[in-house]
Amino acid sequence: MTAQCAEESIYNLLPRLQEKPVKPPRYISIFRPSVKREAEKNKTQCKTMGPAKVALPSPKNFLKKHSKEPKLPASKSFEQDSKKLPELSVPRRTDHPVMGIQSNKNFINTNAIAAITGPPKKPQPICVDGRQGDKYLLQTSGLVPKYIKKKDYGVTPKYLTRRNEEMERARKEYEAGVLEHLKKRAMKQLSDEERRSLLQGLKKNWDEANREFQCLPVKIDTVSKKLYKQKLESQMKQLEHDIDVIEKHKAIYIANE
Repeated sequence: MTAQCAEESIYNLLPRLQEKPVKPPRYISIFRPSVKREAEKNKTQCKTMGPAKVALPSPKNFLKKHSKEPKLPASKSFEQDSKKLPELSVPRRTDHPVMGIQSNKNFINTNAIAAITGPPKKPQPICVDGRQGDKYLLQTSGLVPKYIKKKDYGVTPKYLTRRNEEMERARKEYEAGVLEHLKKRAMKQLSDEERRSLLQGLKKNWDEANREFQCLPVKIDTVSKKLYKQKLESQMKQLEHDIDVIEKHKAIYIANE
């Protein structure tokens, strides 16, 4: 009821003036002027926004045709090049030949004597392969056995000899390894003394098994007695087989495991 009475108060019917909040004064740093001076002092043209202010080109210096093409160096005059000519060069157009030189040599007789006394010119060997006279040089035909006359013909190259030696060495090493492996796994032959002692031991075991077999009762009525009798019979049969094998063969080999 108190809240409703407060809302229905007559004083609430009058309009109230809204009080505007007073803003505090804006903060201004005391170092602001010094910062502005330092910024203007350290300011450079490259750090400003926009393009740098440069002088505009003159309208007279416009781009001309073929101005960007590469240009050849200027050719030197003939007089400058003539200074560097070797001694035995082509004669100049202004040079005159030496006149008045005569020789007493008889070139006709000299050439005739050289042709008469000189060795005769050997004709090139040719090969004719047709009745029409078709011929060709024999040296370039491949019919002349000139390669078999070389000094190194039939000689094995060095790289083949070296490779064969390496292959032979590898083969010998492999054979030696195989032989060593076979020797390790080779069977051992029993000596006469070992064979005799082995045979005596087998016979002794057979005698003991036979003695136990003879000691069995006449009536075998239980399963354990039957199994024991079968065990003795199989043991005696195996011993008899081993004794027979050892007596038949004098050389006995044992494999190395």
